[in-house]
Amino acid sequence: MAASAAASAVKPAKKVCLFYCSETEVLAKRIAAESDAIELRSINWRTFEDGFPNLFIPNAHGIRGQNVAFLASFSSPAVIFEQLSVIYALPKLFVSSFTLVLPFFPTGTSERMEDEGDVATAFTLARILSHIPTSRGGPTSLVTFDIHALQERFYFGDTILPCFESGIPLLKNRLQKLPDSDKISIAFPDDGAWKRFHKQLQHFPTVCNICITWMLYFICSCV
Repeated sequence: MAASAAASAVKPAKKVCLFYCSETEVLAKRIAAESDAIELRSINWRTFEDGFPNLFIPNAHGIRGQNVAFLASFSSPAVIFEQLSVIYALPKLFVSSFTLVLPFFPTGTSERMEDEGDVATAFTLARILSHIPTSRGGPTSLVTFDIHALQERFYFGDTILPCFESGIPLLKNRLQKLPDSDKISIAFPDDGAWKRFHKQLQHFPTVCNICITWMLYFICSCV
């Protein structure tokens, strides 16, 4: 009886149906290979003669009650519309939960207005994503990596839950394993990058912005 009780106490792994776009197919397959709990699901990415999307989700009834995720890639404005069409459709297929994984938030460098007339496109994209329909489990979870500014969390509405992850710990771990890790210095391209990441890389010497500017000036003047 103790053995059966222990067996019943073990929770089964949560199964996730992972959809993907054409650009993330290779990455999605690598992710699925890491866990038996991930089941890859494909989408027919077709177009009409006029170039507009003609999309189809095979076996849509098969994902009812399942935890569903979509691995997106907003690499250009041309592909955003067709992926948004799928992203808006998946939560409405009576799924248990929906997670949007957007590894790169493409409008991150245009997140604020500095002059009258500037358009904060990051806020626009956040508003578009905030209109993703809720699933049976509640709001959509949005997972993105190393967003340009943490205050962009407040650009999203209450119908979506942004989860900001970072790849810096992976980079730090890789750098520390290098044989000459004691000779590595970190250079930041601007003050924003320094403010955003320097605390996570404080174990390495850093090169300030002014030094980088003078180095570039010196190199260019010698050419």
